[in-house]
Amino acid sequence: MPKNIPSWVKHAIFYQIFPDRFHNGDLSNDPENVQSWGSKPNLWGFQGGDLAGIINKIDYLVEFGINAIYLNPIFKGASNHRYDTIDYYQIDPKLGNLDTFRDLVNIAHKNEMKIILDGVFNHTGRGFFAFNDLLENGEHSPYRYWYHVYHFPIDAYSPGKAKDYAAWWGLKSLPKLNTDHPPVREYLLDVAKYWIEQGADGWRLDVPNEIDDESFWSEFQEIVRTTNPDAYICGEIWEADSTWIENGFFDGLMNYPLRTAIIDLLQGKITPGIFLQQVNNLLQNYPCQNRYAMFNLLGSHDTERIRTILQDDFDLIQLAYLFLFTFIGAPVIYYGDEIGVRGGKDPESRRGFPWDEYQWELPLKRKIEKLIHLRRIFPALRLGEFIPLDNDDNKMVFSYARTYENNNFIMVFNCSDKNKNLDISLVQIKLNNQTRFNNLLGDEYFQINSANKSISVLIPPKTGFILH
Repeated sequence: MPKNIPSWVKHAIFYQIFPDRFHNGDLSNDPENVQSWGSKPNLWGFQGGDLAGIINKIDYLVEFGINAIYLNPIFKGASNHRYDTIDYYQIDPKLGNLDTFRDLVNIAHKNEMKIILDGVFNHTGRGFFAFNDLLENGEHSPYRYWYHVYHFPIDAYSPGKAKDYAAWWGLKSLPKLNTDHPPVREYLLDVAKYWIEQGADGWRLDVPNEIDDESFWSEFQEIVRTTNPDAYICGEIWEADSTWIENGFFDGLMNYPLRTAIIDLLQGKITPGIFLQQVNNLLQNYPCQNRYAMFNLLGSHDTERIRTILQDDFDLIQLAYLFLFTFIGAPVIYYGDEIGVRGGKDPESRRGFPWDEYQWELPLKRKIEKLIHLRRIFPALRLGEFIPLDNDDNKMVFSYARTYENNNFIMVFNCSDKNKNLDISLVQIKLNNQTRFNNLLGDEYFQINSANKSISVLIPPKTGFILH
């Protein structure tokens, strides 16, 4: 059975931070070979970003309208992405320490902002104490059953795929934990509890489908929610899969299928009619309350950045954000996307944030700020029902409504490169005594035809309206 979601998630506007690349707030914890800020990203280099840097820039996030931060892994690891955990109970020294983490939590909470951590429980790094003991003591190690070992001695460092033990995607640097083994299970569940006790507001779970064990995730959910009933649990599942929600394991999922649909539409791969059908099917796939807890993103550390995908077409990029901020679910901004940072697939998508404002695409940032502002002041854009309205596949235009407590919003999109007109029937909308709709993103207004309850909207190329 689905569990009740934390009430705050419906109102969340997330900002994802890759910690090494957001801001360097403490030069004293930089490694000796730190790369210059803004260097071309690679798999091994550190650029000095840290938790102090996030603290120093908290005002930027607050003023922008963010009220929830999702941090990529911050525990001690060997790489700049830290998905190869060495110590789950230690903040990576290059990022700070437990006191720095507590300072971040405190300043975030004072600003009514949540902090979500990245939980990597399927695998560890080779430097993790149990795997290190396996390398030293072989089959005599007391941690013999913490991993899926096929053969001794273990070859963990020569080139090639892992053959002596199970590893994520066969990568020798990421040995897979044996979560069926009770001591491993106890250890990981204690980690989950510990960081919630330290003030984290929830977990984003890395590749949870790799731990194909319903009892594990049931216990995980139970211990997290017992520790903090308001904690959010989000799973990194790349397909539309309601199993994780219906069984009560997670509140929401990283909504990659929604991202794919938005990009396909804006690249002309699908029509507006197919797009509306796809996004509506996504909604119907999940229990009603969990639709509002979906983690709706246009990009992440694992994908190309939205500016790169849409080839610097800022009109289309703004349309993507317009949909994201007027759809059901929690919108997510990947750090730097709001100012137009470019980047291909990882590691290129993990560039240092350029703090020189002359490098920013300010019109994009202002448009997203406006969307955040509207979403925060109008409950219908967060809590309202989603109602597909008229569309025209030949014209590449479409519309939909969000309605809540007699408040009506109609979104109209023109994905083409020409002016287009769309007649929109409002028979599904309870209009009360409303006589016209005003565009909150411009000066346009449209009279309601009372005879047939409709409006006729002329919309410029690659433009979207929020009508209210």
